[in-house]
Amino acid sequence: MRILFASMPFDGHFLPLTGLARHLGQRGHDVRFYTGPSYARRLSAVDVPHLPFRRATEVNGGNLAEHFPEVERLKGPKRIAFDLEKVFFGNTEAHFADLREIHEEFAFEVLVADGAFYAAYLVAKQLGLPVYGIGPGPTPAPTSPSAPPPFFGLTPATRPLAKLKHRVIRAMVESTTKPGMATFNDMLAREGLPPYTRSVFDLPWDTATLFFQTGVPEMDFPRRDWPPNHRFVGALLPPRAAAPAALPFADKLDRFPSTVVVSQGTVDNRDPQKLLVPALTALAGGEHLVVACTGRRHTDTLRARFPHDNVVVEDWVDFDTLLPRADLFICNGGYGSIMHALMNEVPILSAGKLEGK
Repeated sequence: MRILFASMPFDGHFLPLTGLARHLGQRGHDVRFYTGPSYARRLSAVDVPHLPFRRATEVNGGNLAEHFPEVERLKGPKRIAFDLEKVFFGNTEAHFADLREIHEEFAFEVLVADGAFYAAYLVAKQLGLPVYGIGPGPTPAPTSPSAPPPFFGLTPATRPLAKLKHRVIRAMVESTTKPGMATFNDMLAREGLPPYTRSVFDLPWDTATLFFQTGVPEMDFPRRDWPPNHRFVGALLPPRAAAPAALPFADKLDRFPSTVVVSQGTVDNRDPQKLLVPALTALAGGEHLVVACTGRRHTDTLRARFPHDNVVVEDWVDFDTLLPRADLFICNGGYGSIMHALMNEVPILSAGKLEGK
């Protein structure tokens, strides 16, 4: 079978799909992966042919502020509205034009796409192909009267006043999606399709033949109205290396009685004062080995600021090798990292704020 994978160019959207892509390729299917050009090396490493963006612009965690300098000043509902309109819907028409052209060259029979890759809706409607969605994170889930509105860290409401509050917040959240949905519906009109009138949070499920949600039901709030095409599938992680990666600080793992791993993810890691600096300030010079993973930002600066023997600062560390040796994981709530830690039974201290974390 000819299978095309597609994802937005963010690590948290891309990485959960890579293990499945490689697995299907090893099973004999003709698999290709459409995503940003910066992911060529990673796809080569897992033996999956890369089809880079053609008309679409790669806007990712590393260059978001370069493309949109104003994004640093936006918070709360304004940031939600901006991301949806400019980042996720802004390239949808170009993505679909790329995919339509690719389909003429590589007649893929199935599209497997991350839930925020909204051009998948057009693939289903215009090309008539089955789409299988991947939910790489816990939110936003499809709308439900029993689930709290996304992005605000709310728990399900049980009392009348709390339910009223949730309705007000949900209406506010939905209002932030209007500019993005207008962009999307303008594109649908150009394609001769009717407007999409439901919530944007339902769009991935309305697109997919089946929607595979990373995690297990216990990772979400209890509800009885998951869409019939929704499936929890456990952890979807990048492929493991054939052999465990060597850790350059392996000798220190045996010298200290316990190991604390700190990560600020790969998107919200421009300001190390949010998590890395407070954690290192608290633990530097202490009895624990502290391994800070920077996502390739501020590494040299943090090494100079925290030269302590018990502190290790690295751009990237193989979690498959490190987490089995960890005693605590301090993070900003990235879902892939959380999955890694849970699978290795590592206690988690999560201190995220943005992106619904």
